[in-house]
Amino acid sequence: MFVNWDSKVLKSIEPVINNLKFITIDLEKLNIEAKRLAEYDYSLPKATVLSIDPELYIRKNMFINTLNFAFTDFETSIKYQIKNKDGEYSDTDAMVYQIDQAIEEEIPILDGSFMAELTEKQFHKIFSANIVMPMYSEKICTLNKVGEILCEEFKGDWLNFIKAGPKKLYHEGEGLIERLIFYFKRFDDYSNYNNQSVYFLKLAQLAFWGIHRELSSSKYFSIEDMENMTAFADYIIPVALNQMLITAYSPELINKISHGEMIEKDSEEEIEIRAVTLFVTAKLTDAINQLKSQEEKIIIPQLDFRLWKEFHANDEPHHLTKTIMY
Repeated sequence: MFVNWDSKVLKSIEPVINNLKFITIDLEKLNIEAKRLAEYDYSLPKATVLSIDPELYIRKNMFINTLNFAFTDFETSIKYQIKNKDGEYSDTDAMVYQIDQAIEEEIPILDGSFMAELTEKQFHKIFSANIVMPMYSEKICTLNKVGEILCEEFKGDWLNFIKAGPKKLYHEGEGLIERLIFYFKRFDDYSNYNNQSVYFLKLAQLAFWGIHRELSSSKYFSIEDMENMTAFADYIIPVALNQMLITAYSPELINKISHGEMIEKDSEEEIEIRAVTLFVTAKLTDAINQLKSQEEKIIIPQLDFRLWKEFHANDEPHHLTKTIMY
């Protein structure tokens, strides 16, 4: 099974998809795009000998996804970017570049105690680019709280959290995602839709996808139920689906996005944008897999990763929502 339509996230979005008001989905165009996307190489790294320190990578990846939200200025729509002798980096890539720099400078940025006590001055010294990091106050507060919990529950180390349960996303309350959203509420990403919980879990899923993607071939860390993982409902993938003409927005929603008008967190418009992202990427994955041999079939995050890499530096305006969840 490569897409589990009964997974926690995909099952929860059904009421939204069945009652769309602001977005339409062109299934014929979806199948056309699936044929094009089926030609891409989605293979994961094949190295059996790791070229990276797996423990450092896990710690860094969990840190990244603690902070992986809001890289576009809400007033000017300018993206957080770095241009220097090493290249050009945009949004998440820019932040990761600066995290790597901090690690090289032996700043203990990945330690729970450092996160818990991080000050605004320290934050801006690490993260400085073309604009002030959007929602920096929320980012500092998030790091402080996560660092406190890491110290209280896991001796300040993400590795202790990872090793405390099975290598499954869901497992009778003890799975990686289940434990993550229990201990760290900043990852508990859901919305209320007509008195029903609609789950997105963007950063919780993305954190474990990154670790699985880089480490699974070495057998150091491999998640056993990846069919339960969906796309990562953010700002970028909706743009990709819209530019491919698979989705179409109502005139009112187009107007809000093009003029940088805020789409409120948990509004019907925002919930639809995110739910449609999850639904369409799952349908696309199914359609792509129908065109591939058994050994070439993909899971949803592989498609998401391909689309994100292609569109994340795109200048096309995306919806703006003030939230720490994506």
